Amino acid sequence: MSWPVLKFDAYFQEDVPMSTEEQYRIRQVNIYYYLEDDSMSVIEPVVENSGILQGKLIKRQRLAKNDRGDHYHWKDLNRGINITIYGKTFRVVDCDQFTQVFLESQGIELNPPEKMALDPYTELRKQPLRKYVTPSDFDRLKQFLTFDKQVLRFYAIWDDTDSMYGECRTYIIHYYLMDDTVEIREVHERNDGRDPFPLLMNRQRVPKVLVENAKNFPQCVLEISDQEVLEWYTAKDFIVGKSLTILGRTFFIYDCDPFTRRYYKEKFGITDLPRIDVSKREPPPVKQELPPYNGFGLVEDSAQNCFALIPKAPKKDVIKMLVNDNKVLRYLAVLESPIPEDKDRRFVFSYFLATDMISIFEPPVRNSGIIGGKYLGRTKVVKPYSTVDNPVYYGPSDFFIGAVIEVFGHRFIILDTDEYVLKYMESNAAQYSPEALASIQNHVRKREAPAPEAESKQTEKDPGVQELEALIDTIQKQLKDHSCKDNIREAFQIYDKEASGYVDRDMFFKICESLNVPVDDSLVKEVTCKRLLLPAFTFPSPVWIPLCGL
Repeated sequence: MSWPVLKFDAYFQEDVPMSTEEQYRIRQVNIYYYLEDDSMSVIEPVVENSGILQGKLIKRQRLAKNDRGDHYHWKDLNRGINITIYGKTFRVVDCDQFTQVFLESQGIELNPPEKMALDPYTELRKQPLRKYVTPSDFDRLKQFLTFDKQVLRFYAIWDDTDSMYGECRTYIIHYYLMDDTVEIREVHERNDGRDPFPLLMNRQRVPKVLVENAKNFPQCVLEISDQEVLEWYTAKDFIVGKSLTILGRTFFIYDCDPFTRRYYKEKFGITDLPRIDVSKREPPPVKQELPPYNGFGLVEDSAQNCFALIPKAPKKDVIKMLVNDNKVLRYLAVLESPIPEDKDRRFVFSYFLATDMISIFEPPVRNSGIIGGKYLGRTKVVKPYSTVDNPVYYGPSDFFIGAVIEVFGHRFIILDTDEYVLKYMESNAAQYSPEALASIQNHVRKREAPAPEAESKQTEKDPGVQELEALIDTIQKQLKDHSCKDNIREAFQIYDKEASGYVDRDMFFKICESLNVPVDDSLVKEVTCKRLLLPAFTFPSPVWIPLCGL
């Protein structure tokens, strides 16, 4: 665990008796207070070439406050106070933000911050050195006689493509060594559409650095003299591969002639002046980017609006459609929802292999309060957490027993499949994981296992049970022909809460008595006798089964 540290900015004054330039020295330090063990340390930031041993002045320890043995505590520290440590008096002027917040939270009223004292000798060293200007011994006549008719030629471009209607134009810059003047000539091409003006700038000296007061000088009226210019352009400023600004225009020098190369080699020792290729290059092709998906239709359909003025339907895999024509995989699913009414809802998923589309159908259930029918038309369903620009759709390998399918925010759990799905998975086992294939096979095996047991139970029924079932069929026929059969059906569905299609015998007679349903007395007595023989027998609802065939 790391403990916070309080930081204070301070300084102390040190006498300098053996110097004629300074009487005292101000040394700035940082005082650290460690809340972990109430220890303190004093560190002086290192200044390069100071000649003073700096760094850790006082190592971390508990510092004595007085002669009685008391130590400094964080409650004793504040801005604008003096603290004495080992005979040196430190003036605390400020603290960092964390220290200020901590002390204020502890109820300590902080003094206003003070300015850090500056060392007089250090400030004196920062002043610029005095400059002594001596008259130049440069002889202009000698320069004229030595460099007469010697001209440096540079090839440059002015790139103005960033401005409206701007273009990249080529120029020739002449530098006359005899009087350090510069001339800029335009390079005209055939049928370039420009007037044949030979010069962009007449031969003249070009200022490089102006005096501060000469920036607002009316240059359009008066000529610039040496009093307004600190530095002029010279031959050393014209280097191949560099840019320079002349009268507000930035020229890039990309080549020079052989005489200029020899001059720079002899005068300045520059031998490497290669030509720079500034030829126009074709701009890179603009990458076609699709706009954001608006949520209507499929992504492929929306993308066709960006490829042509008149959009066309996206190309389909014709071979896949022909091979998988009329091949549909069907699954039974349940809706994963916290609403109690949605727990008994069942849905049939149909996956069309030809188009990779999914449709959902909800079988209607009478008196359930939910309108069944088509829940989702044929469409491609995007997997959750997939990007909008690169959607990933559900495929056949995503459907298996126990799989969770999220359709536009609704989660479905696959419960069952038909036999065709198992055959398709076995014939295309490479598309499925071993776990998915095993889940379907185990589910089908469990579903088919109880069939032989049920047949054996049916053959081994007691004769009394068979006789009781015959009586039940007779009662069902009577109820089927009754005029109030719809009310009877609804009553049995209400009491059959588990929707199993079966009710208890006592419940059956209770429902018949409440609805005043006439039942043959002889049949009732006979069923009652059978009831004594078979007290735990349950049988199909007398209304549920016959009405299913209506």
